[in-house]
Amino acid sequence: MLQRNEVLVSAERLRDNLDSPKLKLVDASWFMPGTDRNAKSEWFTKRIPGAVYFDFDGEIYDKSSSLPHMLPSEEQFEKAVGALGISIDDHIVVYDTAGIFSAPRVWWMFKVMGHDHVALLDGGMPAWEAIGGEIVKDAPTSPEPEVYQANLDREGVIDANALLSGIEAGTLNVVDVRPADRFSGSVAEPRPGVRSGHMPGAKNLPFPSLTENGKFKSKEDLTELLLPVLSDDLPNVSSCGSGVTACTFALAAEWALGRKVTVYDGSWSEWGSHTALPVVID
Repeated sequence: MLQRNEVLVSAERLRDNLDSPKLKLVDASWFMPGTDRNAKSEWFTKRIPGAVYFDFDGEIYDKSSSLPHMLPSEEQFEKAVGALGISIDDHIVVYDTAGIFSAPRVWWMFKVMGHDHVALLDGGMPAWEAIGGEIVKDAPTSPEPEVYQANLDREGVIDANALLSGIEAGTLNVVDVRPADRFSGSVAEPRPGVRSGHMPGAKNLPFPSLTENGKFKSKEDLTELLLPVLSDDLPNVSSCGSGVTACTFALAAEWALGRKVTVYDGSWSEWGSHTALPVVID
């Protein structure tokens, strides 16, 4: 039986618990804009048994925001997740087809909506296939809807105004997980109209350094990477390009150190777009 406090689950452990009655598998695959792949279509023809598809970029997001895949309201999240056949007491295991890329974003969404019983499949679909895990290729059936009750953890997410106040007051520690050249401002941002650089006082730890061969590095290795950039005294906030890989950092900190990290949902796609927000170029 999977435990409530598990953050990371191996493919072998998932296989051994695949028949657990409260287990719900969630395919959280997503591809960067411009990629010639459709994650939902791929899930439709290839998935772990029982997995539903969680579309955080095209369906389960704040449709009133001009920013990409922002966290939806509690009400919208409840409706969408209930329609996927998930209840608040289910044990969710999320995965993606890349190994570790977009699934931490959905792990964080469930966590910030009050769902403690959620874990990530370490290595995702590639790890599952590597152990000969069962793959379903038939068309999926519609899940039986459930009533889902969300409870937003307001300390798990932060907006630009609160972040700016914390930076100016020196009461927050910000870790930006974009690549070093984007953090320094030596290269242009991929999104049109977004400035280069970083927030004043932010630290940089590029998110690819947290993983190796599609899986998270060991707790010992992660500890060596995380401790120099995390604060023991101030709340820690992670940021990235659009709020996806910032969640990878948050998950790594929780798994390796038991440390909570707040995610800046708008991330650099928001901060870099507003000229009133301060930017530093090294």
